[in-house]
Amino acid sequence: MLNIGDHFRSTLDSFGISISKENGHKESDVSNEPDQGRRKVLIGLTTGFAAAGVAFAATPFVTTWNPSARAKAIGSAVKVDVSKMMVGQQIQVSWRKQPILSIRHSPSALSGLTSVISKLADPNSDSIDEPYKNINATRSLSSEYSVLSGVCTHLGCSPKYYPEVEPKPWDSSWEGGFFCPCHGSMFDLVGRVYKGVPAPTNLTVPPHFFEGSILTIGEEA
Repeated sequence: MLNIGDHFRSTLDSFGISISKENGHKESDVSNEPDQGRRKVLIGLTTGFAAAGVAFAATPFVTTWNPSARAKAIGSAVKVDVSKMMVGQQIQVSWRKQPILSIRHSPSALSGLTSVISKLADPNSDSIDEPYKNINATRSLSSEYSVLSGVCTHLGCSPKYYPEVEPKPWDSSWEGGFFCPCHGSMFDLVGRVYKGVPAPTNLTVPPHFFEGSILTIGEEA
């Protein structure tokens, strides 16, 4: 039989296997005495791999416990600081994948709302479920800010904000408000629909509340 090299013999020795030559024959002797040091190392390695396995197995569950980005987008409330909005300015945020519009009105703009009542199909929002009806002229919980869904009630387009009081191609006596370029629906500055347009109802008002200058959309106080 082939001779075993010294390097190979030393490798076997490190695992507790001794190889010796006697009378020209190779004999192997596997030590039966426990190597306490080696056993501790092996136990430590086994425990370490087991712990690592538990950590990897637990990761998908932790991810599941945390709300996904999609879940947050669908259901979470949105907070907006409106203190830096200029009078007459509109800002837009997203809630439940819908555009939500907040408009800061001037006192003169709000007082001018009565001048368009005769043009409106539902000035008091009697045909829809109005959450904050008759609280403020803005249709919101604020006397200064409107909070409206930016989705046209006709076919879901996005009405554009035109606050200027000046003649427009769609209305020669325009008093400011929203115009939907898709099919020509018109709404006043607080989202009330005009008569004779495709949109059947006023722009809806989402649940919201104010805490100082912080507007929370998607929850009620």
